Amino acid sequence: MSQAEDTQTVDEDGVIESVSGPVVTAADLDARMNDVVYVGDEGLMGEVIEIEGNLTTIQVYEETSGVGPGEPVENTGEPLSVDLGPGVLDAIYDGVQRPLDVLEEKMGTAFLDRGVDAPGIDFETEWEFTPTVEVGDAVEAGDVVGEVPETESITHRVMVPPDYEGGEVTATESGEFTVDETVVELDSGEEITMHQEWPVREARPAETKETPTIPLVSGQRILDGLFPIAKGGTAAIPGPFGSGKTVTQHQLAKWADADIVVYVGCGERGNEMTEVIEDFPELEDPQTGKPLMSRTCLIANTSNMPVAARESCIYTGITIAEYFRDMGYDVALMADSTSRWAEAMREISSRLEEMPGEEGYPAYLAASLSEFYERAGKFQLLNGDEGSVTAIGAVSPPGGDFSEPVTQNTLRIVKTFWALDADLAERRHFPSINWNESYSLYRQQLDPWFRENVAEDWPEVRQWAVDVLDEEAELQEIVQLVGKDALPEDQQLTLEVARYLREAWLQQNAFHDVDTYCDPKKTYRMLGAIRTFNDEAFEALDAGVPAEEIQDADALPRLNRMATAEEWNEYIDELESEIESQIRALY
Repeated sequence: MSQAEDTQTVDEDGVIESVSGPVVTAADLDARMNDVVYVGDEGLMGEVIEIEGNLTTIQVYEETSGVGPGEPVENTGEPLSVDLGPGVLDAIYDGVQRPLDVLEEKMGTAFLDRGVDAPGIDFETEWEFTPTVEVGDAVEAGDVVGEVPETESITHRVMVPPDYEGGEVTATESGEFTVDETVVELDSGEEITMHQEWPVREARPAETKETPTIPLVSGQRILDGLFPIAKGGTAAIPGPFGSGKTVTQHQLAKWADADIVVYVGCGERGNEMTEVIEDFPELEDPQTGKPLMSRTCLIANTSNMPVAARESCIYTGITIAEYFRDMGYDVALMADSTSRWAEAMREISSRLEEMPGEEGYPAYLAASLSEFYERAGKFQLLNGDEGSVTAIGAVSPPGGDFSEPVTQNTLRIVKTFWALDADLAERRHFPSINWNESYSLYRQQLDPWFRENVAEDWPEVRQWAVDVLDEEAELQEIVQLVGKDALPEDQQLTLEVARYLREAWLQQNAFHDVDTYCDPKKTYRMLGAIRTFNDEAFEALDAGVPAEEIQDADALPRLNRMATAEEWNEYIDELESEIESQIRALY
């Protein structure tokens, strides 16, 4: 956004009538819904959220202490928008797209004064523009007209803005330009620059929304193996405090095979966000060997920041994601956490004295969540290309209660549910995703991809694992009553196989150099090794070998070391051969 003093006002300034936390009421302000305004003598940024007669209600994105009645309110006449163009990647923003490093440089301190502002991208830096169109070419809204090497990893594609008519190219040239200089001229009189602005609450247009059929490969065995998500899919990660939501999202941000990552820290604790801001610039992108930040945009809105900016940061993130989607990229958006976003809506709603819904949340909670997740998807773009936005939202239910409104309303919308479990976390089983409560509705539409790219019998092997884990859950109830030794031998073997599934396959060490990422083929081979043990064990049992002898085979403990084996293919080949020979030697 431009600074208050640089903005054209629509009409006379309004005057503050009352102040209630981040909610300010102004009189005599000529404004429309969602207009951005500047409030008070310090010019605090805010947004119009209600108009009633002569009174206009504004949510202010900054701390309002010291602001009082009688101070002026200036209207910009424009909705809250983000600046889009080269320079968005490798940037760290607050909830309304103010670049934090620029503000820190401006203020000389990490503690920012109120009313300070800066545009979302640098309007003075020159970028090397190479046109991909020639004079005489016809272009339409969404068409790519040129390229800019934005970072080491990503080529920025300069597009005709979606709200342009298009036309025939009359002039273009390569060279170094700032983002607001014209790089392509059309016979319609329209001039195309590298800079676009887009209202955050409005979805960017696309031709059609398609059924996603390619998985977002995460490198996490429990996700890729049991509960996959599609590129263009939606997922929720609910879990109580300390269960690993943030680490799971960090793993996805680092390892998922998306082209671009937009990470939104929405109302998280300051120390967690600090860790992200400090760690991400140091991380190496495993896909390219270049810095991970070169394909990442961070939006940092911690819990001590003004509540209204938290409400808008989700929209800022999804709009940036849609912009890169329009270039034909696959974008992964991490929102951590949507519960804090919902709490911001609840606070503002209560100050507006709106009728509360369940647990005090606004009645439109479900509609707002739907509106956000609906903007994810795999799309046929205006220019005929394809792009996707995958939305993964963490949910922080108070006390780990999944029956609370945010979790329940999110569940109705998303198609992948990764339920984190405090008991698993306490037992140091990570990722602590509960395989009995989680699910993915993308399995069937992704199976053809897994059959073609991993193994023909992938769905069957996965279903075998699910069945064993389900049977273990039922048997554990009996074990609690009578003990494991009271079970028949075949059920004892089932419990042993399930134990290896849990400990050797579902557990994964995010901090181990080898185990932090698991290729889908390795995921399949590891599961195959455990199934080899299962098949050989039950054959031996049928041949009269006691279950205890089968479980004592020397090769079995090596199943737990598959995950950390660097030459995993050879290791698993050798291990399967050992398991077969040792168990067959028993009969």
